[in-house]
Amino acid sequence: MNELQMISEMLDETPAEQTAAQGRRRLLSEIANPRPAAPARRRFPLPRWSPGLGLAGLAGVAAASVAVAVAVSGTTSPAPQSPGQTATGELSARTILVAAAEQAESTTETTGKYWHTATIDRHSFRVGKGDGAYTVVWRQRSEGWTPSTPGGKQYGRQQDLGATPATPADTAAWRRAGSPATFSVSVPVGPGSKVRKPLKLKTQPGSPHLSGSPLVDRDKVFWLGRNVTVKDLRALPADPAKLKASLLKWYRGHGTESSGQAMTSDAWLFEVTRGLIVDMPVTPKVRGAAFRMLADLDTVKAIGPVRDGEGRTGTAVATTERTPNGVLEHRLIIDQRRGTALGTQIVVVRPAGANAALPAGATLVSTSVMAGGWTDTGPR
Repeated sequence: MNELQMISEMLDETPAEQTAAQGRRRLLSEIANPRPAAPARRRFPLPRWSPGLGLAGLAGVAAASVAVAVAVSGTTSPAPQSPGQTATGELSARTILVAAAEQAESTTETTGKYWHTATIDRHSFRVGKGDGAYTVVWRQRSEGWTPSTPGGKQYGRQQDLGATPATPADTAAWRRAGSPATFSVSVPVGPGSKVRKPLKLKTQPGSPHLSGSPLVDRDKVFWLGRNVTVKDLRALPADPAKLKASLLKWYRGHGTESSGQAMTSDAWLFEVTRGLIVDMPVTPKVRGAAFRMLADLDTVKAIGPVRDGEGRTGTAVATTERTPNGVLEHRLIIDQRRGTALGTQIVVVRPAGANAALPAGATLVSTSVMAGGWTDTGPR
């Protein structure tokens, strides 16, 4: 089974096109919280280029979803005292989001030939057995170049940054095990699947790999409740109420991937809008409207200051999801001073099911945004 076949089997329905970073993030979320399979539905062709969803990344995130991930010192924030309660007791979600909106709306923008993004994903999982087990963290960097006009090609560069012990205690256990340069794990190929695939991680980084492909239908580049073009994104309304209405036209009562997964409109809006803020070349006014729209959702709560996967400090807001695999927080980490996103996390608040062995506060998956903006320089 090749990696595209693996991805196809994992998702109930795959959009005709999406950026590698956005597709990876949606897949991470789906695997981190396994759900019952939905009835078969018509599948759309997968993009031929999906560097962010390579076999290593795919298996790595699966490993983080089967009760093997642990909280990594310095890369996760403390678990909130209770779902929805702020870590500081001071800032409300509205205060955080409106401040971000004001900064976003004051930003000037110059467009270019490509919308360029760079992200780093982190996945933590256990290796070894018994008292000799320890945690390693696997990191992967992905870059994408999306053309601003139809008919072009999109490009992506992916690099395995290697797997290393997570904490000093894990480093000591790794050394006692002989300081192995590779780690072998077996991971499920999809949510709830009994079929497992072997995966070997290395401590040494791999070489970067660049690939490209034509846009589907010559212009489809992103997913926003439906497949959209750069032109569609640039035309989104900059009024929060109108933006909300525009997005909800595509809400059908279920999640972004599976028709068998019921999802409230607020949860759906948060998931879709997170992608808009993190990944997409919308105007500064629309990004501000997106922050303001989230500020009006009662289900969005403040978490307070947290560190992203790369150790940068931001302020997080989140929605809480109660699942058979525990209470999960879907976080958006914001740089309030710039009005941009630092990244996203899925954090276990109350472990259960597949995540029962995890401590409260464990980060299942995280993505750190390292770059996002227009450029006239293509990949080299």
